[in-house]
Amino acid sequence: MNCTQNKKIEQVKETTMIVGIDVGSEKHYFRAFNWRGIELTRKPVAFSNSMEGFNSFYNTIVELMQKSELEEALVGIEPTGHYWFDLGQFMGEKDIKFVMVNPHHVHKTKELDDNSPSKNDRKDPRVIAGLVRDGRYFYSYMPTGAYAELRNASNRRFVLVEEQTRAKNRLQKWIAVYFPEYKGIYTHIDAKGGMLVLKKAPTPEEIVRLGVEGIIKIWKDAKLRGNGHKAMLILAAAMRSIGLKAGLTEARMEIQDLIEDYELQTKRLERVNDLIKGLCQQVRYADKLLEIKGIGITTVAGFIAEVGDITRFDSTKELQKLAGLELVADSSGKHNGKTKISKRGRKRLRYLLFEAAISVVGKNEEFKEIHRYYTTREKNPLKKMQSLIVVACKLIRVFHAILTKGIRYDASKMLKDIRHPGEQLKAA
Repeated sequence: MNCTQNKKIEQVKETTMIVGIDVGSEKHYFRAFNWRGIELTRKPVAFSNSMEGFNSFYNTIVELMQKSELEEALVGIEPTGHYWFDLGQFMGEKDIKFVMVNPHHVHKTKELDDNSPSKNDRKDPRVIAGLVRDGRYFYSYMPTGAYAELRNASNRRFVLVEEQTRAKNRLQKWIAVYFPEYKGIYTHIDAKGGMLVLKKAPTPEEIVRLGVEGIIKIWKDAKLRGNGHKAMLILAAAMRSIGLKAGLTEARMEIQDLIEDYELQTKRLERVNDLIKGLCQQVRYADKLLEIKGIGITTVAGFIAEVGDITRFDSTKELQKLAGLELVADSSGKHNGKTKISKRGRKRLRYLLFEAAISVVGKNEEFKEIHRYYTTREKNPLKKMQSLIVVACKLIRVFHAILTKGIRYDASKMLKDIRHPGEQLKAA
């Protein structure tokens, strides 16, 4: 996968036609050029986001290549949300080589030709094609098989977690207003026993009317073990509740709807989690990652979903760059600025790795020792946040080695990376 800009430029030969496409929601526009930048299309050519439009685009570029005696086409796309997915799949099926240009680069370079910041369907395809000709592009990756399924399932899980969190927050707000004492009874606000009581008797007044026996009956009907002490705590909290007593008719409906929404999101999340577990079993050596203490199925599935087939990467530096964790310096002349991570690339991958770093530092002894070493060493000690970034990059290297070579996780190898001052003196 590693490809320098020189190698990218070499992809454009005298026999190559460069096509720039401005992607839209319903209609796309393209312009075609030869390797010298001379336009082969008189004006932007529009085609719809449909099979008819895709076939029209394909037939047009084939006709242009034949007319200009060119042998291959290199298509550049500025990815606009999800609108390019179907077009990318079509070009892949037709063996049309296509690459991506960074929208930020398009925005910065569109003034070179006319010194105007204007954006239109005629201008953008030309700018995109120019970036491709100069080798300022990156290769797209559309996962297939289990990797595609895992990416979709992982994306779905992120959405469901956000929806479940929103439902839980709204539930907490309702309880704080109408039954604030409930929070002191259960450690988790979504405890099943408590939710059953609130569905049946949403307000403190209704709980008082139920009594201890009524509360226990609700649990027994749901085949939960009846706890007399817990029932007495709920009743006592309801009797002394300071919750709002106005507008209770709508409040009853609201709490029941909120509980139903939360339970629905929870069930959906459980189904997706089960699917993710099954998909991870289809990825070679994925189970070996779970042998690392502090790494769970969510981290493994999320990492594979974001990275895809890890064998397409030549080095871990490429993975580090994909996650936006590569170091960038800010220096010029006598000015030496701070070195920081780029935060480019896949945001979710960066988030997963950082969360995983926190987990292993807290639960895994060898990673905890590495974190302690980096934050306490005499020479150039790191801040805690900096050390966590280093640990996240270390996880990338460990994951890459396991998934590509099939080796087992070895804690002793992790600790060899630490060179203590005493050991360095002995080595000298």
